[in-house]
Amino acid sequence: MLAAELAGRARALAGLAGPRAMVAGLGNYGLCGTRHSVGMVVLDRLARQLAVADGWRVDRRCCADVALATAHGLELVLLKPRRFMNLNGLSVASAAEIYNLGPEDIYLVHDDLDKALGKVAIKLGGSARGHNGVQSCISALHSSDMTRLRVGIGRPEGAVTVSSYVLAPFSTEEQEKLEQVLAQAVTCLLQHIQSRVPAGDRG
Repeated sequence: MLAAELAGRARALAGLAGPRAMVAGLGNYGLCGTRHSVGMVVLDRLARQLAVADGWRVDRRCCADVALATAHGLELVLLKPRRFMNLNGLSVASAAEIYNLGPEDIYLVHDDLDKALGKVAIKLGGSARGHNGVQSCISALHSSDMTRLRVGIGRPEGAVTVSSYVLAPFSTEEQEKLEQVLAQAVTCLLQHIQSRVPAGDRG
C-alpha cells in the first residue's frame, strides 16, 4: 500500500508544471552516523524541518528512501540512496528519470574533506574532486551540472588514513558541533532553493 501511494504521488509530481527539484543525501546506507554519510543526516534534518519526517518510503524502482515535500513553492523530492557510496548515482539517476528531472534540478548533499567541520558551501557543477559518491552521480547522469551542498568534515590528523577516518563515527567533540552544522546546512540549502523560485511563486 505504501509503495502504491508513493508511486501515485510520483506520477502526480512528475505531471506538475511548476518548479521542482530533488535533494539527494549521499552516503553509505545503514552507516548514517559516519562522517562519509553526513549528507544523509542533513536529509533527515531537512525532512524534519519540512514536516515530512514521517513521509519516508522505500522506492524499489530507484533503490532509495524517498519523501516528497514543498519548500518556498518548490516541489521537492528528498532522496537517500540505499546503496554504497560509489553506487549512489544509480539511485539518483533512476529517481531523476521517474520524476522527470534534469541534472540542473538536482542537489547533492555530501561530505567534504577540504572544509573544516562547521563549514558548508554551495558549489555549482564542476568535477567530483575525488568524491566517489559525486563521481557516481556524474557518471550515471552523464552530467556535472548538479548543485552540491558541501558539508565540511575536515581531514584526519596523524597516521589515520582517509578511508578509516571518513567511515568512522563523529568524535564526541564533533558531535557537540554537529547540531549547529546540520542547522547551518539546511538553512544554506533552503536559501538556495528559494533563490530558484520566482518571488511571486514562493510559499
